[in-house]
Amino acid sequence: MIDMFDLLKALILGIVEGLTEFAPVSSTGHMIIVDDLLLKSKEILTEPVANTFKVVIQLGSILAVVIVFKDRFIDLLGLNRKKHSANENRLKLGQVIVGLLPAAVLGLLFEDFIDEHLFSINTVIYSLVAGAILMIIADIVSRNKPQINTIDKITYKQALGVGLFQCIALWPGFSRSGATISGGVLLGMSHRAAADFTFIMAVPVMAGASFLSLLKNWQYFSMDVLPFFIIGFISAFVFALVSIRFFLKLINRIKLLPFAIYRIIIAIIIYIVFL
Repeated sequence: MIDMFDLLKALILGIVEGLTEFAPVSSTGHMIIVDDLLLKSKEILTEPVANTFKVVIQLGSILAVVIVFKDRFIDLLGLNRKKHSANENRLKLGQVIVGLLPAAVLGLLFEDFIDEHLFSINTVIYSLVAGAILMIIADIVSRNKPQINTIDKITYKQALGVGLFQCIALWPGFSRSGATISGGVLLGMSHRAAADFTFIMAVPVMAGASFLSLLKNWQYFSMDVLPFFIIGFISAFVFALVSIRFFLKLINRIKLLPFAIYRIIIAIIIYIVFL
């Protein structure tokens, strides 16, 4: 039976998810660290439901993205009443789909392997460091490379390239935004343009992952766990809404290096203290 102390754990996990989902530090990695080492939600929900919670809670963050980018999504779906010139360069739905395909295919093929073998403290430590290295490389390369400053100038080739980088983020702890923003920068985008494209792609990816995880583990659920999921969803939404706006204002100024340093420090602390 879920009690108030358990709901406080759901609130904390939602806050962790909302604050870290769109920063390149890995929300899944942080949730695994906070949960496995401190909150122990598996003891409340059972392991399949707890792992599903860590995925489904991202729906709160998805809703925040949809609100922040609502005009862009309306445009992509062809619902904008304003007529654009046929020659005007605009981000197209086809480019988003091309960016989604690589991770969607690999995610379906390796979902069971990821759930069984990669949701652990050890793998998160390795992926935090590996992601930090990629981010540092991206920042170094971007210094002497001309960049496009808007997602409306992205090519299909760049969209596919970012999609391939997104595949790395199937490794829990690597960070979807860290992989795709780094990939976008390496492929010639500004940090802000890469971040915008990352967030737009995140909506169908995260929604699909949540749906599949729910479908797979539906038999383990009961009405008792519903309040846990609702509290986590709401807190993730509220804190993601704040963190997205803050991150987008900041990313072109500070770039990826501070996040890379943070990831390495966190990995070292976890290794020394807990392993």
